[in-house]
Amino acid sequence: MITSVLPTYNRAPLAFVKGEGSWLFTEDGGRYLDLGSGIAVNALGHAHPELVKTISEQAAKLWHVSNVYRIPEQEALADQLVEHTFADTVFFTNSGTEAAELAIKMARKYWYENGEPERIEILTFEGAFHGRSTGAIAAAGSEKMVKGFGPLMPGFRQLPFGDHEALRAAISDRTAAVLIEPVQGEGGIRTLPDSCLKGLRDLCDETGALLIFDEVQCGMGRTGKLFAHEWAGVTPDIMMVAKGIGGGFPLGAVLATENAASGMVAGTHGSTYGGNPLACAVGGAVMRIVSDPAFLAEVNRKAGLFRQGLEALVAAHPEVFESVRGQGLMLGLKCKAPAADLVKAGMAEHVLTVAASDNVVRLLPALNIPDADIAEALKRLDAAAAALSGHAG
Repeated sequence: MITSVLPTYNRAPLAFVKGEGSWLFTEDGGRYLDLGSGIAVNALGHAHPELVKTISEQAAKLWHVSNVYRIPEQEALADQLVEHTFADTVFFTNSGTEAAELAIKMARKYWYENGEPERIEILTFEGAFHGRSTGAIAAAGSEKMVKGFGPLMPGFRQLPFGDHEALRAAISDRTAAVLIEPVQGEGGIRTLPDSCLKGLRDLCDETGALLIFDEVQCGMGRTGKLFAHEWAGVTPDIMMVAKGIGGGFPLGAVLATENAASGMVAGTHGSTYGGNPLACAVGGAVMRIVSDPAFLAEVNRKAGLFRQGLEALVAAHPEVFESVRGQGLMLGLKCKAPAADLVKAGMAEHVLTVAASDNVVRLLPALNIPDADIAEALKRLDAAAAALSGHAG
């Protein structure tokens, strides 16, 4: 008999009733160290005082009015994003999936309005994850996500990750855009080298194709810069943002240059909830905190501390781990033992992690995680690895 909640998740047998900083508390009083952050969503941890204050004050004033009217909170957050990024304009969504849909529409509409309607193909990369709508799964193209959901939206071609020759051979006068995650999250914390991002920007400039970055998981300070592409010193034409931008409140956005967004005139796109006062007030508070250079410097310091400990962990348990990968506080443990087993062993030690493809366990802690909690995380991961290796032996 089917459950009242559609059973599309293989859920862990845990239910949390309270969160505080980097910790989650269960119904029965259990205390868990959260290294998943709702999959890179709770960028400032749980119940951050500034976010609680902001959402409480806004909730007492105004939640929703629809985009029929001006929304000052939306305009203020858009101004912040434009100030701190390459973008000239922003459209707000409720999720990364919705941001993906608009990015696809924007790229194709650009070429339609510029007299080349045949330029509809969008090049993507194996291992990518852009959401679970029909357009987003067509973009990613993996069998796991698309099987049984055909016919798929046409106009996407998946290329091998990091294969420059394949990309150069594939790009043509039918290419509308290239869509890529600077750091693949679901794909196993795979970082595209700076030289590749630079080469990609040069190739798009050479051919006219638009460059779309999906920074839904790797953005908002996660890698130690406000956005991951900043490490390479390049900028996209369009960028998808979500997860951390709302600090736990549903919020996403598409950022674009004026040129790339030129086809999106009145009536071409809309959202009932996107950019509502409640979401944008919270997003504004998150941006004020995360965009501060001092905050980002702390993210990098904490990342160095955590990574050093993880490298020692890998060395101590060579039968369990292969390597550490990632950037900033978007880290992954490439495992020799099954990644799912390590996640389960971690739960037994009351530390929460997230599995990914390529047999990787993701570590996505709050960006403001205290040093003491990093030390505690390493201690519990060590115990989990020891239990796993003992079981394996």
